[in-house]
Amino acid sequence: MKFKRLFALSAIFISTLGLCSCGTSSDSQTYAWPLGTSSPEDTVTQIYAEKFADEVYRLSDGKMVIQVYPNSVLGGDRELLESCKDGDIPFVVQNTAPQVTFLPDVAIFDMPCMFGTIDEVRKKVDDPGFMSEISAVYEKGGYQLLGYADQGFRVMTTNKPVKALKDFKGQKIRTMENSYHLEFWKALSAAPTPMTFSEVYIGLQQGTIDAQENPYEVIVSNRLYEQQDYVVETNHLPHLISLIVSDEFMKDKTPEEQEILREAAATATEYAREQSDARIASRIATIEESGTEIITLSDEMREEIRELSKPVYESIESNVNPELYKIYTEGIL
Repeated sequence: MKFKRLFALSAIFISTLGLCSCGTSSDSQTYAWPLGTSSPEDTVTQIYAEKFADEVYRLSDGKMVIQVYPNSVLGGDRELLESCKDGDIPFVVQNTAPQVTFLPDVAIFDMPCMFGTIDEVRKKVDDPGFMSEISAVYEKGGYQLLGYADQGFRVMTTNKPVKALKDFKGQKIRTMENSYHLEFWKALSAAPTPMTFSEVYIGLQQGTIDAQENPYEVIVSNRLYEQQDYVVETNHLPHLISLIVSDEFMKDKTPEEQEILREAAATATEYAREQSDARIASRIATIEESGTEIITLSDEMREEIRELSKPVYESIESNVNPELYKIYTEGIL
């Protein structure tokens, strides 16, 4: 109920502003819709959300207004997904990992060590055939997918140098509560430990965990590198950021409004990707300046890791749409 009240009050407030500034004709009606994220302001997630909102405002000549609420103000990832499906929060921008519980086929993105570069990832998710299949997954779940930006790859931070497979053995690494992520680290003989993200910094500080994995953006914005001697460029998973809208909400919009939302999303996606690339370079520089060493894995070691990941591929293949799996792995496996 609190989301519906927020939605209504926001719409009334912006509508009144529109009427006051533009006259009293119905043509001047202005709409305001909330967009929720669980991420802090200084992130690519926030950049993506704000660019989308700005483009919607510009393309609609100020008649369509989106208010971005970061930092889980409207709820955590799970609450945001539930509220979006119900139409209480029309728009959500978030990482794909929390969506697997609601949309099991999204686990396709949990296949480790599939890609060598982030450009390869972007080419795959932008492929019309793949986008058609994955969009159907979201629509079946009560959403519409407007695009995927990213924060590059997830990498490992640790206090132990990793230069051979044996160096993963026994390392207590914090992961998200995701069965495929856990299976991957177990395959490397590490000891994956699910933990609430807010506890990660102190966990590293106190030695409760030895390591963690996240994109560079998160590692720097949360200063996790301060408690770690090494960043290991495992690049095991792309950190994709989805922009979704409630299916019910989208279908209630006019064709013109729907086109504005799609065009704004396309522009925001490209912009967020550009910002991500620039920010990763800056984040790496920050880490290196701190004295934390960055370790790049050899091609041979990456291939060994990929070989060990095959059981994870098999688990995902047995749990996702066969056509989706075929398109995603085509030309790779």
